[in-house]
Amino acid sequence: MHLYNTTPAALIKQPAVCAMLSLSRSGLDKLRKRDPSFPPRIKDGDSRQAAVYYVLAEVEAWINAKMAARNGEAA
Repeated sequence: MHLYNTTPAALIKQPAVCAMLSLSRSGLDKLRKRDPSFPPRIKDGDSRQAAVYYVLAEVEAWINAKMAARNGEAA
């Protein structure tokens, strides 16, 4: 389920992840805290305003695992 034509290690910014999941930024933060299986973020710096990225392949794998679990399949 590649939404973007990229390499497997491609990084996507947090707003793109929010768009993929139809969540606000605060909704994504709640999801990250509630679901430990959600992929970890990669922060570009130490400041609060530093850009946040995710590995696209990890986010897609998480989505696929959730769909498989919903359908009763082994992830």
